[in-house]
Amino acid sequence: MDSSQLLGITTFILLAASALYIGLFIFRVQGLGVAATALTIVGLLTETAGIILRWMESYRMGIGHAPLSNMYESLIFFAWSIIVLYLFIEFRFKNRMIGAFVMPFAFLGMAYGSYATEFSREITPLIPALQSNWLIAHVIACFIGYAAFAVACGLGIMYLMKARSQEKVGGRATGGLLESLPALRQIDDLTHKTILFGFLWLSAGIITGAIWANSAWGTYWSWDPKETWSIITWFIYGATLHARFTKGWGGKRIAWLAIIGLLSVVFTYYGVNFLLSGLHSYGGR
Repeated sequence: MDSSQLLGITTFILLAASALYIGLFIFRVQGLGVAATALTIVGLLTETAGIILRWMESYRMGIGHAPLSNMYESLIFFAWSIIVLYLFIEFRFKNRMIGAFVMPFAFLGMAYGSYATEFSREITPLIPALQSNWLIAHVIACFIGYAAFAVACGLGIMYLMKARSQEKVGGRATGGLLESLPALRQIDDLTHKTILFGFLWLSAGIITGAIWANSAWGTYWSWDPKETWSIITWFIYGATLHARFTKGWGGKRIAWLAIIGLLSVVFTYYGVNFLLSGLHSYGGR
């Protein structure tokens, strides 16, 4: 079995785990939650094994490098990071319902990476621009940040759904479908902390990327489309945190900004690679 097969199996494991979390949210059968957590852990271990195997395969081909160099490999790491962050949140807050809003992002990342036709999944030699010790640091930092923003988006959607439900009944608990979710204050606090965590990692990613760019192209910043959209995304989340710290923003405002921020992340990551040309276009191949 090669790494692609192992990672393909991971996709179906994450699909099953996502379905179980959604089933838990709808039917509130605790056994579904236990099974969902178990499958998520299995999926994490399977994906980790697939990443390590792909790394080993590159060395056997004589072109050894970390599996972080193209769209497929970065999507795999993106999904892996979401799973790790989600499991931390689940075990920290003892609420599996959150998985219904977060784990589908991990599944979608794996599914798109495994079955999209617009990019290759082959292991190929690194182009000169990617042959740098900064590759691992830059990509890992960026994609941990992106994963945190995906989790924050899921939390934002969860907040808006629960807030809307409570508004309909005058703020009273009704025992309905959404009452099994954490309290609004807890969701809001967790969304804020997740955005802050992602912002710190994105900042580290931009800094390491600038250092890498200077060594590869002789300039720290060239206003390449990827760089431009990265800084736009950074400002969106920076403004969100600034509004939180200085204006006390929370609730629906932060929830909507978490969703808007992820849309910017998606365009920074996907849209720039396939819709705009620039120094970073190779990342989509």
